[in-house]
Amino acid sequence: MTTLTREQQIAALEKDWAENPRWKGIQRGYSAADVVRLRGSLPIEHTLAKRGAEKLWNLVNTEPFVNSLGALTGNQAMQQVKAGLKAIYLSGWQVAGDANSNGEMYPDQSLYSVDSVPKVVKRINATFKRADEIQWSEGKNDIDYFAPIVADAEAGFGGVLNAFELMKGMIDAGAAGVHFEDQLAAAKKCGHMGGKVLVPTREAVAKLVAARLAADTMGVPTVLLARTDAEAGDLVTSDIDDNDKPFCTGERTVEGFFRTRNGLDQAISRGLAYAPYADMIWCETGKPDLAFAKAFAEAIHAKFPGKLLAYNCSPSFNWKKNLDDATIAKFQRELGAMGYKFQFITLAGFHSLNYSMFNLAYGYARNNMSAFVELQEAEFAAAEKGFTAVKHQREVGTGYFDAVTTTIEAQASTAALKGSTEDEQFFDAKHG
Repeated sequence: MTTLTREQQIAALEKDWAENPRWKGIQRGYSAADVVRLRGSLPIEHTLAKRGAEKLWNLVNTEPFVNSLGALTGNQAMQQVKAGLKAIYLSGWQVAGDANSNGEMYPDQSLYSVDSVPKVVKRINATFKRADEIQWSEGKNDIDYFAPIVADAEAGFGGVLNAFELMKGMIDAGAAGVHFEDQLAAAKKCGHMGGKVLVPTREAVAKLVAARLAADTMGVPTVLLARTDAEAGDLVTSDIDDNDKPFCTGERTVEGFFRTRNGLDQAISRGLAYAPYADMIWCETGKPDLAFAKAFAEAIHAKFPGKLLAYNCSPSFNWKKNLDDATIAKFQRELGAMGYKFQFITLAGFHSLNYSMFNLAYGYARNNMSAFVELQEAEFAAAEKGFTAVKHQREVGTGYFDAVTTTIEAQASTAALKGSTEDEQFFDAKHG
């Protein structure tokens, strides 16, 4: 293997940044020499993250829009791919609520360990890998299971070094895209809670630079999303930043924060500041409002034509209270036409999991086995759409590991799927 000198590596990186359309309009705040100096001598491949980032970037640049659902388990993500979605969203809210390393149920206030989201990214990719192995071992290659995952880095869990290390952890786990928000990490809130405190614009930019540097040192073109909470956030930690001064009222809080005039103009000022450093801009909003979305998009595109945008189609919105059925039906298409190319329902996994289990349990508590059989029959009927989890042994890889067993021991009598109740009862003409 030919090893490039430092000078050759620097020159190659400078050429890529200058000529590759992927980096058009992106500022870094550091040099190619800095990246080469900080990345170490041994290049390590991050196949899932790199392939996912390339796929995600292609999707948001070629599709009218990419819509995704929040997943909090590997199986939820796998079902999303089987059903036809092209990307996965991983929300910090859902990780806080039911999938964190602490084993706790938390509100969305960055109370969980910093490694929690990367660990769920890794779990989802492990499920994708197993699903792909099962499919391939059965002689099929119908589904590309390795959907790109966009993961929530919240406010970076600290300063620029924390953001740098968190981004590396996301990439190591196989995330394709990562978003950072401009709240104070120590007081972070869900975008639809009150009490949000912004950091100065320059500090938020520095975290974006830190995240990009991490991706560059790892050799991965991670899609970097910058989220602003400035539409609702009316506190900032400091009034030192010139970008923030026009919005500061002069009022101080008991914690020493500075009160600001929140709203569209403050959000636009933040979005414009982040645009040179991020691949996509996301403005968190309080309700589904196409007029607000249009105004924000036009303001960004006036200075950064074609800049890609992201939109949270949040379950925190009461959709039917705010919009009629016709507007709901066209909502994502209209957003896509405005440039919101990545759209997601953050807490879809939480709501789907809780409602479906409550609904089953409610029926089961009153109607016993009839309630479960109703679910099972619905699963059988869904096979026409491509649903396969009713055969749960096969779904998680029993047949695959039988193939491993019989490859090692051709005459093995311990294969698990053959002779199982699933083999006997679920592979007949009706349900096979």
